[in-house]
Amino acid sequence: MKLKTKVTLGYLTILVVLLALGVYSVTNVNKLDRAARNILKANLYTLQVGKRMISSLDNMQAAKQQLLFSDVTPEVKVDMIRENMAVFAANLRKEQGNITEPGEGQLVEDVAEGFQHYRILLLNDSLDANAYYVELLPRYRLLRDQLDQMLSMNMDAMISKSDHAQHIAQQTRIYTLVALTAALLLTLGFLLTIPAAIAKPINMLVDSIQAASGKDFSKKIPVRGRNEFSRVAKVYNSMLKKLQEYEFSNLNVLMSEKKRIELIMQNLDEGLLLLDHNLQVTEANPVACKLLGMERANLVGRQSQELENENDLYRELVKDIMIGRTSDDHLLTVTEGGEEAYYRKSVLDIVSYNELKEQSELYGYVVSLRNVSEFKRLDQAKSNFLATVSHELKTPLASIGYSLKLLQNERVGAMNEEQTGIIRTLKQETSRLQKMVGELIDVSRLESGNIQLNVQKTNITDIINYAEEVISLQLLQKQLRVEVQLENQLTDVMADVEKTTWVLINLLSNAVRYSPEGDVITITTEDEERQVLIKVHDNGPGIDASNHSKIFQKFVQIPGKEQYKGGSGLGLSISQEFIQSQGGSIWVESELGSGSTFVFSLPVCF
Repeated sequence: MKLKTKVTLGYLTILVVLLALGVYSVTNVNKLDRAARNILKANLYTLQVGKRMISSLDNMQAAKQQLLFSDVTPEVKVDMIRENMAVFAANLRKEQGNITEPGEGQLVEDVAEGFQHYRILLLNDSLDANAYYVELLPRYRLLRDQLDQMLSMNMDAMISKSDHAQHIAQQTRIYTLVALTAALLLTLGFLLTIPAAIAKPINMLVDSIQAASGKDFSKKIPVRGRNEFSRVAKVYNSMLKKLQEYEFSNLNVLMSEKKRIELIMQNLDEGLLLLDHNLQVTEANPVACKLLGMERANLVGRQSQELENENDLYRELVKDIMIGRTSDDHLLTVTEGGEEAYYRKSVLDIVSYNELKEQSELYGYVVSLRNVSEFKRLDQAKSNFLATVSHELKTPLASIGYSLKLLQNERVGAMNEEQTGIIRTLKQETSRLQKMVGELIDVSRLESGNIQLNVQKTNITDIINYAEEVISLQLLQKQLRVEVQLENQLTDVMADVEKTTWVLINLLSNAVRYSPEGDVITITTEDEERQVLIKVHDNGPGIDASNHSKIFQKFVQIPGKEQYKGGSGLGLSISQEFIQSQGGSIWVESELGSGSTFVFSLPVCF
C-alpha cells in the first residue's frame, strides 16, 4: 500500500470518530440548554412572581392590622394597601400567563377568586375587629397557603427537571469519554506506524545528503517496494551520479574562473578589499596594498580590529562597517609621492539568498577605492573659474548699474516714456545679474571652504523682522503680506546672523515669486528640545515629492515652472550650505496643488 493511502485512511478514521463525537456532544448540549431554558422560563419565573405576591399580601395584611389596632395615620396605610394590591394584581396576571405545571392553572384560578373576596374585605372601611378575625384573617391565611402551594409545586418541578438534566449530562460524559478513548487509541496506532514508516527513509536521505555535501557521492539510497520513497530513491541516486560527473567536469572550470577573477583584481586601477562576515580580510589587490603601505601577506587572513590598531587609513576604510552602518560614498585624501590624491570610498554588502535556510545571508563586504584626483582637480578648476569670472563681472555690472542710474537723472537729459521703460528693464536685468554673480561668489567660497561663520547667541525674532523689512518692496509689487506666528518664550539660537538672514530672505523671495497676487505668506517658529524650527509657507503651485531633494542641488530648476523662471538655481543650494555649516538642516514639505513649506532648523543656545 502506498504511504499516501495509509496516511489518508488514518486521517479519515480519526475524522469520522471526531465528527460523530462532535455531533453527539452538540445534540446533548442543545438538550441541556433547552432544559435550562425551560427551568428559567417556567418555574423560576413563577417563583419570582409568587414571592412578590406573598410579599405584597403580607404588606396589605400588616397595613390593615395596623389600621384597625394601632394609632396610625389612616391615609398612609390606605395608600400602602392600594399600592401592594396593585403589585399583587399585576403579578397575578403574569402568573396566569405562565401556567406550566399540571394543576397549576386551577390553583392560580383559586388564588384569583380568593383575592377578589379578600380585596373587597380589605377595602371595606366599616370592617371592625371582630370581622377582621372572623372573615379577613382566614381569607388571608387561605391565600397564603395557596401561594405557598404554588411555589412548592414549581420548586418540585425545578428539582425534577434538574435531575433529568443531570442524567443527560452524566450520560453524555460517559459516551464522550468512551468516544475520546477510541479516538485516542486510533491516533496512537496511527502515530506509531506512519511516522516510523516515514522517518526511516528520511533519515537515510539526510545521511546521504550530508555525505554529498562533503563531496562523497557514493552513499546511495536502497530502493525497496513501490511506494513514494522508492521513486524518490531512484531519482536521488540518479542525481548523485550526475553530481559526481558534474563535480569532476567543472573542477577545472572553477579553478580557471578563480584564476581569472584574481587576475582582474590584480589589474584593477581601483583599490579593492574583500572582507568576510567576520570582518577578516580575504583578499587585497595591489592598489589597496600600496595605499595602505602593507604587503598582501600582512593583510589577507587578519582580523579588522587588529589591522585598525596598526593602520590609520585601514581604520578609516572600515569605520562604517565596524559601527554597523550602511556606508555612502566618502571622499578620502591620501598623500602619494608628496602630493595629495583623492579617492572615493564605497562599501558594498555581499548579500545572497540561502536556499537551504530560505533567507538572505550576509557573506561579507567589498571596500573599493576609486582614484578621483583628476575629477577633483577639474572641480577645483571649475570653482576657480567661477570665482574669477564672478569677480571680473562685478566691476562692469556695477559700472552698468551706475550708468543706468545716471541716465535716469534729469540733469543728463530728458527721456521719453519708452526710453524710461527700457532703462527700467535694463536696471532690473542688471540687478538680477548682480544677484547671480553674488551667488556664484558664495558658491565658490563654500566649495573652497573660505566662508567664515560668526556663530553667536541670536534672537530669531530680530532675524525675522530684518528679513521681512528687506522684502517689503517685493511684497508690495504683488500686494502680498507676511504673517508671523512666533511661539511663546522662543529660545535663543546659536547662529550667524548675516548668513541666517540671507537664507530667510532667499526663502521669502521664492515664496513671493510663487505666491498668487494678494495672498499671504506665513512665517512660524517651533521650539523643540535641542533646536528651533523656522517655517516659511506659501500657497503657490507646490512641489512634487520627486523633486524635494533635487531643488537643493546647484543650478536646478523645477520642471514645468516656466512661468516662474528668474532664479539661478543656486539660492537653495547656498541656503543648505549655510544652515548645515551652522549645525542645522533644511528641507521642504510640499505636494502639487497644496503650496510649499520650507523649514530650517538651528541649534538652541544652552
